[in-house]
Amino acid sequence: MRPLTIPLPTSPRRLTLAAGAALMAGALLLTGGGAHAAGGPLTPDGVVCTYGSEGQASTTQTFTLTARDGHITTPDGNTVYMWGFADGKGTFQYPGPNLCVKQGDRVRVILKNTLPAATSIVFPGQSGVTADGVAAAPVLDGSGAITSLTPAADGGGGSVTYGFVADTPGTYVYKSGTDEAVQTQMGLFGALLVRPAQGAAFAYNSPRTEFDPATEFVQVLSDLDPAIHNAVEQGRQPNIGALHPRYWMINGRSFPDTIAPNNATWLPKQPYNALIHTVANPAKPAIVRYVNVTYIAHPMHPHGDHGRVIGRDGALLAGPAGQDLSHEDFAIEVGPGQTVDALYGWDDTGNWSDASSAAHPTLPDQPAALDTLHLSGDTWYSGSRFLGASDRAGIPTGVTDYNQCGEYYQVSHSHALNEVTNYGAAMGGMLTLWRIDPINRFNCA
Repeated sequence: MRPLTIPLPTSPRRLTLAAGAALMAGALLLTGGGAHAAGGPLTPDGVVCTYGSEGQASTTQTFTLTARDGHITTPDGNTVYMWGFADGKGTFQYPGPNLCVKQGDRVRVILKNTLPAATSIVFPGQSGVTADGVAAAPVLDGSGAITSLTPAADGGGGSVTYGFVADTPGTYVYKSGTDEAVQTQMGLFGALLVRPAQGAAFAYNSPRTEFDPATEFVQVLSDLDPAIHNAVEQGRQPNIGALHPRYWMINGRSFPDTIAPNNATWLPKQPYNALIHTVANPAKPAIVRYVNVTYIAHPMHPHGDHGRVIGRDGALLAGPAGQDLSHEDFAIEVGPGQTVDALYGWDDTGNWSDASSAAHPTLPDQPAALDTLHLSGDTWYSGSRFLGASDRAGIPTGVTDYNQCGEYYQVSHSHALNEVTNYGAAMGGMLTLWRIDPINRFNCA
């Protein structure tokens, strides 16, 4: 990975007033309320795993997923009717729980359906899947047309139990296999993580896929067309051929909600955040597991570093003799229905944690225009260009400072810029922030 440089985003150096207003709102959500000077440490918001009822250590994992309906909110004040998979007897959530298992585990998923329509679950990438104890297979009608990719649970109380052995590590998706285009759009999907036999600090059974388990993140990419959802809520047949998304989501949220904490009380049905909080430690990279449930590709673009793509669709990028086929990308293309695993390692070879002039003899003392996240009176900038350093004197009088310990922030978003909107309003959608703490100061401890 290339060295970490100066505070971000990289370009433009100042964003629009609308961008500043959106980011300010996000800052208030992230810090839990009103403006204040540098407050207490933030809580790392990594992947939230759901384990089977037998417990994480068991070699059998049983999950109960209940298909429910509910509503979510969007940052511009809209409310949208949704379907989703709830954890057991829990309430509706969007997206469904992140199911975490180990390589070799026997997995049972009990689907209970409270929706008015039949639904099911398919597990792309898993072999030997059964439904109620027999091999899962597409369901046909009397004319031979497929009505479901797998046996479904009837609406209004039906149930199906699926089973498989999680024999291949990686990142996967689970989603509805019935009326798939409509039901996936409605929210019936989630992520499945299979840990390798080599251990939970590895993405695959290869030493080059090691990461820091404290900095593991899942980003489920989805879109939302309110017209489809309105039709379903009103009991009408939606015209999925006229799909026109108006919102683009990471983990069921659009920016600035993406940077609110996990289980934020003001987002009760959208429990997972998308803020990526890591440290400048090249020996312990972060991992981001991208899961795309839409029908188009999304080029995910963090502004300050390349990501090393190590796996796609639950397969390690390796040649027939084990050759390393991983590669670095500045915009990671996540194709329709695809999963991508990428490592992000931040280093300090540019001495950006050393504020002494001797370490940077060519740098001016007062650069004319720093790349700061300083927008419309709110900032995450520490006042210093150096990682881990703080210079409150460098922040204009009256500016609210959200920086905790001299960390860096950068934006990360879909590079399809129409997807960085909320119903056409810029600086929303598939956009989030990265927070990079100085090494050994994670959470400013």
